[in-house]
Amino acid sequence: MQSKATTVDGYLHALPPDRRRALESVRAVILGNLDPGYEEGMQYGVIGYYVPHSVYPKGYHCDPKQPLPFAALASQKNYMSLYLMSVYCGCTDQGAAGEHARWFREAWAKSGKKLDMGKACIRFKKVEDLPLDVIGEAVRRIPAAAYIRFCEAALAGPRKRKAAGQRG
Repeated sequence: MQSKATTVDGYLHALPPDRRRALESVRAVILGNLDPGYEEGMQYGVIGYYVPHSVYPKGYHCDPKQPLPFAALASQKNYMSLYLMSVYCGCTDQGAAGEHARWFREAWAKSGKKLDMGKACIRFKKVEDLPLDVIGEAVRRIPAAAYIRFCEAALAGPRKRKAAGQRG
C-alpha cells in the first residue's frame, strides 16, 4: 500500500512494530550492500533505492521525472514486499541481466527457503522467510553503472520470446 510519508523514517514509524522490525532488518542488509551510485528515499509511496538523476539524468523510461528504480521495500495489506528489479529477467533474459536473475533463483533455492515471487516482487510475511545473505549478495552484485547498462540494453533491443506461448 502506498504511504503518504515523505521520508523513510516517517514510513517506518507509521508501521506496526513487527512490520517495522522486519523492514528495518531487510533495509539494513540493502544499505550494507548498496553501491554508492544509488540513493535511498521515498518513491511511489514506498521505500525506494534508485539511481538518482545526478548519476543517470535520463531517469526512469516510463516516467523520466522519476529516478531509475533499482529496489524497493513495502508493507502491503497481507504481506511485505521486496522489489528487486535486477532479478526480473522479464526485462531481458539475455546477457548479464539474465545471468543475474538465474543466479538469484539458484541461490535462493539453495537457501532452502520458499521463494514467493512475481516479476520483481518478492512477498514475505516475516523476515525469517528471507535468506538475507542472498538478498545482500543480489544487491551487492549490481553496481549502479551495471544496472544502467542492463536497463539500456533491455530498452535498446527487441524482446525475444524464449519459446512459443511465453510472454516476453
